[in-house]
Formats: sequence, structure tokens, C-alpha cells
Amino acid sequence: MPSGSVKLQSIKKLGQENHSYEITDEEPAGPYMTMTTSKEDTGQCDKEQPAIRVGFFQLFRFSTCNEVLMMVLGSICAVLHGSAQPLMLLVFGLLTDTFIEYDIELNELSDERKECVNNTIHWKENYTDTMNQSHLGSMSCGVLDIEYEMTKFAFYYVGIGAAVFILGYFQISLWVTAAAKQIQLIRKIYFSKVMRMEIGWFDCTSVGELNTRMSDDINKINDAIADQVAIFMQRFTTFVCGFCIGFVKGWKLTLVIVAASPLIGIGAGLMALFVAKLTGMELQAYAKAGAIADEVLSSIRTVAAFGGEKKEVQRYDKNLISAQRWGIRKGLIMGFFTGYMWLIIFLCYGLAFWYGSSLVIDTDEYSAGTLLQVFFGVLIAAMNLGQASPCLEAFAAGRGAATIIFETIEREPEIDCLSEAGYKLDRVNGDLEFHNVTFHYPSRPEVKILDKLSVFVKSGETTAFVGPSGAGKSTAVQLIQRFYDPKEGMVTLDGHDIRGLNIQWLRSLIGIVEQEPVLFATTIAENIRYGRPGVSMDDIVTATKEANAYNFIMDLPQKFDTLVGEGGGQMSGGQKQRIAIARALVRNPRILLLDMATSALDNESEAMVQEALDKVRLGRTTISIAHRLSTIKNADVIVGFEHGKAVERGKHSELLDRKGVYFTLVTLQSQGDKALNEKARQMAENKEDAPEKLSLSRAGSYRASMRASIRQRARSQLSNLIPESSVPIVGELGPRAYAVSQADKSKNAIEEEDEEDPVEPAPVARILKYNLPEWPYMLFGSLGAAVNGGVNPVYSLLFSQILATFSVTDTVAQRKEIDSICLFFVMVGVVSFFTQMLQGYAFSKSGELLTRRLRRLGFHAMLGQEIGWFDDHKNSPGALTTRLATDASQVQGATGSQIGMIVNSLTNIGVAILMSFYFSWKLTLLILCFLPFIALSGGFQAKMLIGFAKQDKQAMEAAGQISGEALNNIRTIAGLGKERNFVDTYNAQLDVPYQAALKKANVYGGCYGFAQCVVFLTNSASYRFGGYLVSQEGLHFSLVFRVISAIVTSGTALGRASSYTPDYAKAKISAARFFQLLDRVPKISVYSDKGDQWESFQGNIEFIDCKFTYPTRPDIQVLNGLNVAVKTGQTLAFVGSSGCGKSTSVQLLERFYDPDKGRVLIDGRDSTLVNVPFLRSKIGIVSQEPILFDCSILENIKYGDNSRDISMDEVISAAKKSQLHDFVMSLPEKYDTNVGAQGSQLSRGQKQRIAIARAIIRDPKILLLDEATSALDTESEKTVQAALDKAREGRTCIVIAHRLSTIQNSDIIAVMSRGYVIEKGTHDHLMALKGAYYKLVTTGAPIS
Repeated sequence: MPSGSVKLQSIKKLGQENHSYEITDEEPAGPYMTMTTSKEDTGQCDKEQPAIRVGFFQLFRFSTCNEVLMMVLGSICAVLHGSAQPLMLLVFGLLTDTFIEYDIELNELSDERKECVNNTIHWKENYTDTMNQSHLGSMSCGVLDIEYEMTKFAFYYVGIGAAVFILGYFQISLWVTAAAKQIQLIRKIYFSKVMRMEIGWFDCTSVGELNTRMSDDINKINDAIADQVAIFMQRFTTFVCGFCIGFVKGWKLTLVIVAASPLIGIGAGLMALFVAKLTGMELQAYAKAGAIADEVLSSIRTVAAFGGEKKEVQRYDKNLISAQRWGIRKGLIMGFFTGYMWLIIFLCYGLAFWYGSSLVIDTDEYSAGTLLQVFFGVLIAAMNLGQASPCLEAFAAGRGAATIIFETIEREPEIDCLSEAGYKLDRVNGDLEFHNVTFHYPSRPEVKILDKLSVFVKSGETTAFVGPSGAGKSTAVQLIQRFYDPKEGMVTLDGHDIRGLNIQWLRSLIGIVEQEPVLFATTIAENIRYGRPGVSMDDIVTATKEANAYNFIMDLPQKFDTLVGEGGGQMSGGQKQRIAIARALVRNPRILLLDMATSALDNESEAMVQEALDKVRLGRTTISIAHRLSTIKNADVIVGFEHGKAVERGKHSELLDRKGVYFTLVTLQSQGDKALNEKARQMAENKEDAPEKLSLSRAGSYRASMRASIRQRARSQLSNLIPESSVPIVGELGPRAYAVSQADKSKNAIEEEDEEDPVEPAPVARILKYNLPEWPYMLFGSLGAAVNGGVNPVYSLLFSQILATFSVTDTVAQRKEIDSICLFFVMVGVVSFFTQMLQGYAFSKSGELLTRRLRRLGFHAMLGQEIGWFDDHKNSPGALTTRLATDASQVQGATGSQIGMIVNSLTNIGVAILMSFYFSWKLTLLILCFLPFIALSGGFQAKMLIGFAKQDKQAMEAAGQISGEALNNIRTIAGLGKERNFVDTYNAQLDVPYQAALKKANVYGGCYGFAQCVVFLTNSASYRFGGYLVSQEGLHFSLVFRVISAIVTSGTALGRASSYTPDYAKAKISAARFFQLLDRVPKISVYSDKGDQWESFQGNIEFIDCKFTYPTRPDIQVLNGLNVAVKTGQTLAFVGSSGCGKSTSVQLLERFYDPDKGRVLIDGRDSTLVNVPFLRSKIGIVSQEPILFDCSILENIKYGDNSRDISMDEVISAAKKSQLHDFVMSLPEKYDTNVGAQGSQLSRGQKQRIAIARAIIRDPKILLLDEATSALDTESEKTVQAALDKAREGRTCIVIAHRLSTIQNSDIIAVMSRGYVIEKGTHDHLMALKGAYYKLVTTGAPIS
């Protein structure tokens, strides 16, 4: 390693005050000592992308002496290995000279006037007089034993080959092993550092990002410090040595060749530039189409309701054309530049051989062998320089990744949870006090959460914090745990500032039960043990008894050894909560913090948990945050929070008299409670099995608990109080809510993996069938490819032909032959230029057309699926658009360029082998024995690396799970003080990947060495055998070279073809996924003409005993025997609480779904037999959140009827009917105003009226109004309501509403609950019944 100064320079140059690397060089054994901190970067959430600030050698800062030694040895091996190829050239030059010398001797002796006497060539006796013996004296003969010479060269080759094998093995395995050790260390240090960070740091850094860093970024560092370094050194050495040989052996020729090389460089640079630019353009062009696809798929219900499928497919297709144009251009440009490169290369060949041969023949400066040494020396040097450049990318990526990781490693946490510092008090009373605390979260510094908060919590009492959401109650609790430090003021425990106390000790005094308790994926007993290390089983049992959990645990088959599942997903909400309480109790805490511990539970569990909490509160300082009065009433002190201040404190009765914050919360709640209890009682009458009361009675944190209750719905019987968001409603014609409970999520994730795999790769024949219309392009492309494939063998033919000319004794003939060969090189170059262009253009054209066709077909198929298919999270709009974007373009890999590649390689190998057999079948057979190894070693290397990547991934998975769980639940872990446990477990898991890496080092090293030495062994065998054939069978020596170079180049071509296979495999799998989509037969077909259609459509609707569950949630019965009928022209209103099936019934009518049991009759016909487009064309729908498309108002209204062309007059009359016209005319662009994405430019009322106009223009027989006015303010509601009343005239109408005013004048009102109708009749009739409807009206509660 170079001295420290190099590193320091590289840092200073970037202008950074960075003192952290000053002594890494001198003491590599103690890198931990050197991590000084930089104080500036703490506490801010800066998200700027870091520049590369880590010098290359700093990547090795965690290496110990051992690793440094290994790397040095590895480097020496790499350098020696790199010099092997140029060494071989020296041998090769001598070998060529030997052959040529031998051939010249044969030529001389073939003249019958000469003979060999005493090892020199003499004229025969009878010719002596005629010739003077000037030039004969020097020619020796009979000395050269060609077989002996060849044996010697063969041994050289074998020797070099063996050395290469050993060096290759060591260079790779030493570097990979050293890297594995360093990476393991980096992972350990990084994870333990992350676990020590304060919570505020996690607020600013997303867990996903940290997980990626731990896997991907560290892998990038690994790539930068492992085998890539060795390979780079090896290639660079080859580059240097190659040029050295060139310049030493023949500087003139080297300069000539080098002079031409910038042309190749320029070509490559321009090609890269153009391709990048065109790819950008193509992506941009596709982005438009992608946006359309996304918009359409996210509003699929609207598209289906208005029958816009075909229209959308056309709109999508229009936007694909420009992407296709760019793709074709890209292909053409790539073809052009590839052709250009080949042209230049062949011109270079021609030039080099022409000039070189003139140096050999005319001036006698070089021997033929020297010419080859120089030529190949420069060629090999150039090639290796090219191959070394990808390594530089790996280094840059590694340095970039290291920047963030090393910065984190150096950062000192503000609150270090593992530090030993701080006091531990001898006895703790438990008096907590906030003194003027001001606080804002580091992730949101502009929002003041606590504002000069002062509160005193007396030891041994229960203090309740109440107040609206966001008032700072939970924040106060987090400050007690010292997750954050206040900006001003202080928090004291028994009069001591908690910042001075030892953190682990402080947190060990505190037990906390949160609203959504986090359990770890292990057994119940282990989860409780997390509360206190080394706790006995008796203590656990006592704690569970106190927490009311003992009984339910003993009922489980495995009792305390039951696994709770990922995140506790196997337990119901109440069970999780009680385990969490037991975990808090096991600590025997002085201070108990209950943060809405019961809010997420149903009544029954709540009662049990509450009872448990009341038991354990005695004698401890307890702070309880709650929204339900039942939990607060019996607290000793109630503190009211508002805007980060404590505004009032006292007992329940005192605070009611004050009429402050507390009073308003109480009054709000008790009203809601009454209504809810009534409804619950009513349900109980209807259905005996409804033990739980509806208990969504919280004010502020309603949203949070809604989230929670969706989550906890997993196993508890909460189906009746699912909040709004978890039931897809036709109202939300757009973003569908998939509430997948956490438990199901983790299970589904696993299942999903499994479902992804068994896609059988599609047969190529079928892919080609879709590409049939482009057969002329493919034909011409294949022709071009075939010619290109023939170029390599032709090259070896010409090359050996040049060697042959060197042994011609007649100078004039020699010169002529050389000139013609060089011309031939030029011709081959020109031909190859045009065929490369042809190949590039033809295949990109056919490929792009195929991509476009597949995208269109895929999109068409997607829009034809039934709505239930879109509910599956695997078919979310995001997933589908990616499928359109990537899968379709990957299919190209199986046709198009892939065919070109295959044809190219096949002709290459075919021509080479035919040619070789023609010239010398014996030698060919010998070399063919080696061919599999040459091809194999290339393929094997690629395969191995892919295989290892997979293994690495699997090995890291266990460690990844631990780190993922730890980072996701960092608050819980910090609260329990369990950071160290997790760090230890993680470190233990790192051993497996490390062992795998060591194994990989050996295997990979061996394979690499083998791959590198095969070529040397092939050469050794073939030249030795060639020598035998030349001497014994009179084979011309140029044919030996011809055969060997032809087959070896074709071998590399074979390797190249096999390197394309991953694309090919990916293409077949993408195609298979695509065909799966195309072949899927939708349950409800939009495109078919089957089904009844009739003239006089009346609009009588009848639901008969309909039962229905959503396909994605088969466990929840949404409709449970719905019976209701409505006649032509009547209005039916559905009322009932959320999730009772009102909107579902509307969706059955639209035939988005079909009922599982029972029937929907339309004009007396079963809806499943009616033609779908016909049925939908008779229905107009206005939903709560209408979805508009990103186009003009006019186009949005016209969307109402996609079957015909609509005149402007019709649009205006519809707009007038919906009270919209005046507003539109007031806009500057009137009807051409763009509404923005999803109508974002308009207010709700305006959007709603456009939606009504869109429904009216259909002139539907049936009008569905799904809460069409609920989202509006009173004024807009009046106008919209008026518009709706107008629209309803003479149509069958179904109204779903939450406000009674909108329903009163309906013909039939049906009150629904739990998926069936409890009572129905007119308003007056139902009021007289004094049933559910009467109660709803009189209590004035909103019906939800």
C-alpha cells in the first residue's frame, strides 16, 4: 500500500476537513482507534446525495495484517499472471520464425538443381558453372528438426499454462478471502453502529434504505475490493507488457497501429453517447404511454362502468408509436457504429500487415515473427485495456457506496444507548416532572410538538393524559423514555435531569405498553423474556397471570412455546396486547407508560386488558394516554393537553365543571356512544351471535386506531367494525383499498414468492408467431448476421495467407500477393460495415414492432379482466404497468437481436469448422477436443458467478431477517434495552455467509485459473501436432496457423453466444408471464358478444337472496342473503353503517362481480346471462369520489358514452342539466379546460357535477348514486342535489347516502346491516315502525 500521504492528499483535494484517516496506514491493526467524529453532521436530516468522498485505498481501512498480506500476495500473482500473455507472444514469434525458416528450406530444396551437402544448400555439380555461388553459401539445411523444435515450444506453452493456472487460482482466492473477512467486519461494525443511533436518526432514515444499505451497498463495496481488483491488475499488466513488447520489438509498426486506434475509441465513445441518449428518448416516449396505462388501470372501475376499454387501448397504442420509432433508431445507430468499428479494425489489419510486411521484406528490419509479436502485442494490449475498464465502474460504485456506510460508522450518536456513562440512583421514588419542555421532531423541525410543557407526575399515582390527536401526549411519553432530548427545558426523575442518568438503567425502570405492541418472531415465553434478561419461568407465569394472559396461553396447544409469527401476526389484538403487558410487568417497572394500550381492541378484549391494567397500576407511577373515557375516569389525576401545552389538570368531576378540553372530548364521545350502543343492541336482536359492541368511539386518534384495527382484524372477530377503508366500494372507483392484515401480508408475501416461480418458460415458436408479420425484416437481418459470422474465419484465412507469403522466395510475387491480401482486408471491412448495419436495423425494427404489439395485446387483455382480478395485490396498477413496460421489452431478447446473435455464432462456428476440416482434418479433430473446454470455461465462469450471487443472497437472508426485524421495531427494542442482543444474534448469523464466501473463493479461483490456462494448453498441443504434420505429411505450415486461429476465434464466438443466454432465458420467462395474461379467460368477459340484449329495456331490478364475498377476502361475508326489488322509475335508497354491503350491491348490478349464491334479475333476466357491455351501457353511475381522466372537460363528459360520437349540443344540454354549464363558461378555455391528473385542477363540487353530466349523457335507464354528495360542503351539495333530482326523473335510481335529507323522498328505503336488509319501506312507514331507521333519524347521527 502506498504511504499515508497519498490518501491524505486525495481527501484534502476535495476540501474536506476530515481527520479520520490520519493513521490508518501506520497501524492497520487498530482501525477502530481512528474513527474520530465529525460533529457538524449530527442531528440534521440532510438528504443530499453524497459525492464520492472515500479514496480507493480507504476501502481497505478495516483490513488486518493478515488480509493486507493476502492482498499483497494476490496482487503479485495478478501481475505475474498479467505478464503471461505477452510472454506467450515471444514464444509465438519464435515459433513462427521456425516454421517460416523450415518452409523456405523446403522451397529451396524443391528446386531440383539444388541439394543439401554438409548442412548447407549447394547447386548440383552440373549447374555450378552457370551460376556463381554468391547467395547460396549462407543457406543452411538439414539442421532444423521441426518436430524437436515444436516439442520445445509445446513445453514452453504447457509451462506458461501451468503457471497461469496456479497464479490465477491464488490471485482470485486470496483477494476474495481477504474481502470476505473485511466485509464481515464492516457488516458487524455497521449494524452495531446503527443499533446505537438515537431514535431521531431513524426518523430521518427510512428502514428500507438501511436494509438496502446493509445488503446492496455493502455488496458493492465487496465487489470493489474482491476479485475485481485482481482482475484489473492482471489486465492492466497485460496492457503495459503488450505495449512494451510492441515498442521494444518494433517501434515503427507499433506507432502506425497506435495512430489508427483513436478512431476506434471515438467510435466507441460516440456509440455509448448516442445509445444513452436514444435510450433516454425511448424511455421518455414510453413514459407517456406508461402514464396512460397507469391512469387507466388505477381507475379501472370507471373505465368498465363507461365501457371505455377499446377507446383506452387505442389511446395507449397511439403513444407507443413514438417509443417504437426511437427504438428503431437506436438499433440503426448501434448497427452503424458496430459496423464502423469492424471497418476500422479491418482497415487497421490491412495497414499493419501492409506496412509490417514491407518492413520485413524490403528493409529486413523485422523477421516475420517480430511482425506478429508487435501486431498481437498491441492488439492484446488494446483488448485488455478495454476489458479492464468495467472494473473501474465497480471501484467507483464501491467508493460511492462506502461513503454513506463509512459516514454512518463514524457518526457518534447523540443519545448512545450502549454507553456506560451516567448515574444510577440507589432508590427510585418515581416522581416525574417536565420543566418548560419545548420539542420538535428532528424529521420535522418546523412543527413545534411541545411548547413549554410543564407537568408533574406524582409517584405511585395514575395520571391520564388526554387531548386531541397531535397535542403531544405520546411525545411526552417518548421524552420520558429518552428516545429524544428536549430542545429546551428538562425532564427530571426524582429531581435528577434524566440526561445525566445511565440510559440502559433508566429504561430498565420503565415498562411501556403501546397502542400497537410489537412482538418479535419467536415464542411467547421468549417475547416476555425480552422484558428482563434471565427471568425465571415462575416470574413469567406470574406476569402473565397479572396481565390476564395466563388462561389463553394455557389453552394454546404449545402453551408458552407457541410462536407468535412475524410481528405477532398469529395472535389477535387483545392477545398481543396482553403479552406486551406481561412483558412490561416482568421488568417489575417503577414507571408504567400506557400509550392508548386498549384503543385498538374490541369491547370484550378491552374489558380484559383494562382489568389487567387496573391490577398492575397499583403502587407504580403510571401515565396513561387514552381516548376512551372508561379508561380515564378512574385515574388519580387527568391532565388535558392542547397544542403541546398542558392546559388543565384535576379529577374527572372537576374537569367536567371547567368545561375545557376534557369536557368537549367527553360530550363528543358520549353522544357517539349512545348511537353506537343503540345500533349494537339492535344488531344483537337481529343476530344473536354479535357479542361485540361497536366501539369506534374515539375522537382524535380515530385514524390511527383505524389503521390498527385493520391490522388486528387478522384473527379477532371484528368483521362488523371494519372502518371505511377496508371495504372496496364502487364509490372509490379508483384506488382500491386492499386491507390485507399484517399477518396475511407476511403469509401472502411468502405465497407470492411461490406463485411467481412456476412459470414455465414460453416456447420460442409461440413468441415468433407474434413476430410473424415482420418476417422480411428478420430474413434480411439473419442474412446480415450470417455474413457477419463469416467474417472471423475469413480473417484467419487472410492472416495465415500473409504468413505463407513470407516464405515465398520470389520478391516480386511476394509483394503482389501481400498487396492483394491487404486489399482483401479492406473489402471485408466494407462488407462487414454494411451487413452490421443491416443486422442492427432489421432486428431492431422487428423487435420494436413486436414489443409494441405485445404491449397493446397485453393492455387489451388487462382491460378485459373482471374487476375481481384487479383486487389481487399482485395485479395492482403499479405491478401491471411495470409488467407492460418491462416484460414486453424483454421478450425482444428471445427474437430480434437474439436470433441475430445465434445466426452469427452458428455461421461463425460452421464456416470455421468446415474451412478447418477442408484444410487439415487431423489437426481440426485434435483442436475440437479442446473446444468444449474453451467454450465451457467461459460459460462456467458466468454461471458460477450467477450461482454464487444466489448463494450469497440466501446466506444473507437469515441475517437480513434479524436486521430487518430489529430496524423495523427499533423503538420497542430501545424501550426494552435489547440492542446488544440483536447485535450479537446478527453477528452470529454472519458466519454462514462468511464460510460460503471462503468456499466460493477456492472454487471460483480454481475455475478462473482453469479458464485462463485452457487456451495455453490448446495451443501447446495443436502446435506440436502441427509440427508433426508439417514434417511427416508435408502439410503447409500456414495451414496450421489457419486452422488453429479459425477454431480458436470461433470458440470465443461460442463463448459470446453463451453469454447472451441469460437475456434469452429472461425473455422466455417474461413471454410466459405475458402469455399467461393473454390466455387468462376472465370470469366476466367485456369483449364477448355473448349474452342477451333486448330492445325495450325497462330497468326493473331485483336482488334475490344474494350472498357475496370479495375474492381477495373470502373469510368475510359481505352480502348475506340480500332481498330487495325496485321497479322502473322508482328510487331505492340504501342506508346502513359502513361495510354493510350497500356499495357491494351496486357493484353486483354493474356486474363488476357476480354473486356467489342467489341472483340479480334485470327486467326479469338473470344478470349473468346478459351481455356485459349492453348491460353497462344502460347504467349511469355517479360515485362519491368521481374519477376524471387527465384531459379536457369536454372529453371527460363525452366519456359517458363511448359507443357513438357525441355532438357539442348534447354535451351542453347535459352540462345544463347538471348545473355545470355556467361554471364552465366562466373558465378562460371553457369546455377545453384540462382537469389535471384525476381532476386535481377542480374542486370537489365541480368534479362531482362533471361526473353527473357524464352519467346523464349516457341517457341511462338506471342511475346509481353512490354517496354522490357526501364529500361536499353544504352550498355545493345544494346545487349537486338539485342536479341529481333533475337527473332522476323517469329513471330507475339507486341511492346510497349518509345524510338523511337526501333520502327522505325515496320510494323505498332499505336499511342494511351485515349484508342484508333489516327493514324497508317509505320514510313515513319506517318512522311509524320505530325501528332502526327511526332511531337513526331521531338521534341525528350520521349513518356510517
